[in-house]
Amino acid sequence: MRALVAPDKFKGTLSATEVADNLAHGLAATGVHTVTLPLADGGDGSVAAAVAAGMRPHPCTVADALGRPHTATIAVDAETAVVEVANTCGLSTLPCNVLAPMTASSYGFGEAIRHAVGLGVRRIVLALGGSASTDGGAGLLAALGYTFHDSGGQPIRPEAHALNRIRRVDASRAVDLSGVELIVASDVTSPLTGPDGAAALFAPQKGPPSPTSIAWKRV
Repeated sequence: MRALVAPDKFKGTLSATEVADNLAHGLAATGVHTVTLPLADGGDGSVAAAVAAGMRPHPCTVADALGRPHTATIAVDAETAVVEVANTCGLSTLPCNVLAPMTASSYGFGEAIRHAVGLGVRRIVLALGGSASTDGGAGLLAALGYTFHDSGGQPIRPEAHALNRIRRVDASRAVDLSGVELIVASDVTSPLTGPDGAAALFAPQKGPPSPTSIAWKRV
């Protein structure tokens, strides 16, 4: 008998690769020949799944969720790159049991996108799951050259607690993505705001929900 073992991760416990390897080991003990193919849904392990499917791993240094430099991995082939929030600046990059929803940033994700653009790819798959931040992607945009200003023209740090103060976004120095196709990989279709929006549904995963919910209601 032959079996294709193609699992996603067991969130918070085993990666998709670990699940696949353990299942394959158990099946092999019964005489089953297995082929493993780890999968992902746009969250943790998306880059690893792309590498398992034949893309090349490419390490790059980016800021983690708290702004500390660390090495993340993107997956690349001739024309496509896969970049994920989870391994650049997601929950897995935070110190154990430390959550910072109002100050964690998506800046590192933007840095990884810049790395991918620098490799000359024509298509970038953006895997959005596993984030630690609630900045609405403002940090990502900052890494791509966007700046944010208040009503007096003063620059604003793109953090969740300051989003309601943004009155102007300057894109004059932004990275040119006009020749790059961006594909979003996500297993949900929630809007950003509102009672059924991403802020309301997923902010509690990033830490205490009250400050984040209040900030987003003011945006």
